[in-house]
Amino acid sequence: MSRLRICYGGSFDPVHNGHLAVATAARDVFAAEVLMLPAGDPPHKGITHADAEQRAAMLALALANVTDIALDRRELHRAGPSYTVDTLRELRDEWGPRTPIAWLIGADSLLQLHTWHRWRELFDFAHILCVQRPGSQLDAKRLRTAAPEVLAQINGRWLPPAALVEAATGGFALLPLPQLRPESSSELRRRIASGHEWQSWVPPPVAAYIVRQGLYGGDAAILPPSLSSDRP
Repeated sequence: MSRLRICYGGSFDPVHNGHLAVATAARDVFAAEVLMLPAGDPPHKGITHADAEQRAAMLALALANVTDIALDRRELHRAGPSYTVDTLRELRDEWGPRTPIAWLIGADSLLQLHTWHRWRELFDFAHILCVQRPGSQLDAKRLRTAAPEVLAQINGRWLPPAALVEAATGGFALLPLPQLRPESSSELRRRIASGHEWQSWVPPPVAAYIVRQGLYGGDAAILPPSLSSDRP
């Protein structure tokens, strides 16, 4: 069986250290290759605050010196809504039927999985890997209350993380994070707009880009001189 490949999609509006911690944990736990795929037109969220190319540019800066975590722009070039099932079908065609693929999502997304386009077909193309945040219990009891359709679909699919590499598709596993992260994109945008400290939440090249592009209502005057370049 081939090396596990993990796909991590999202708006990344903007990418922050919490996103990178999740991608790094997935890479390290599974000794996997990780693709980060910014969505061009997220069907489950409102309009993004930075455009698709800006969000991809920030991801490229964040990943410039990171091993085995790469940017994949395919969803930015797709006309219309960007659906995960279509992305996974493309990746399966490219990587072949035997490559283990996992789609990485957060617990909030798992609880909304039944609202995704053709969501049951996701398991035909990949495993689902859900981030287990410290202090947040995600188990059958919670799913039975909040998302019974999702629980019905993943019953019988639960696997220990190490077992995902043993099959190409169809499993469900939890990825435990070693520590709770404070970052969220919405809070980061609020901090930038309000002038509160925010640079420590993103890699320095991303902070420089945000200020230079005038994103999220930020003020270039708050950028320290050490962050004046987008070079890592």
